Amino acid sequence: MNFRTPVAQDGPAITALIAACPPLDGNSAYCNLLQCTHFADSCIVAERDGQIVGWVSGYRLPADPGRFFIWQVAVAAEARGEKLAQRMIAALLDRPSATGVTYLITTVTPDNAASWALFEGIARRLGAELTKAPLFERDAHFAGAHETEWQATIGPFALPSKTSI
Repeated sequence: MNFRTPVAQDGPAITALIAACPPLDGNSAYCNLLQCTHFADSCIVAERDGQIVGWVSGYRLPADPGRFFIWQVAVAAEARGEKLAQRMIAALLDRPSATGVTYLITTVTPDNAASWALFEGIARRLGAELTKAPLFERDAHFAGAHETEWQATIGPFALPSKTSI
């Protein structure tokens, strides 16, 4: 398995991977291209035999750079069960661009058991608390067309010299 920074040419494969990973919300191809270029330092792909089998997108909050937002985590069916999502997030946190991060945040719908398990496991491994609160509500923010997105916050934590989560 090879972890690397995405490039623009990865956009179509990332778009296809996200589409193959329900319940993830699809982004426009253009959005994925921006993530692969403008936000490449805070995104990662996992590649096996020349195929992208994993993707994590994220960014540091501009107003609070100690907080790293995990936007999407996608793992191809053939790569599941290998703790790939945890390994990709650990690799992101090991990058120089993550220096000073003390919180991970993400949003998850209530029924996404796999994501909740991932982030609860990461919190345990980092020895940090995970708190949950509604962020974007079904009726107020999605006009009833999408489940409420709950913000999960992990932290504070101090990153070791090599992150293993």
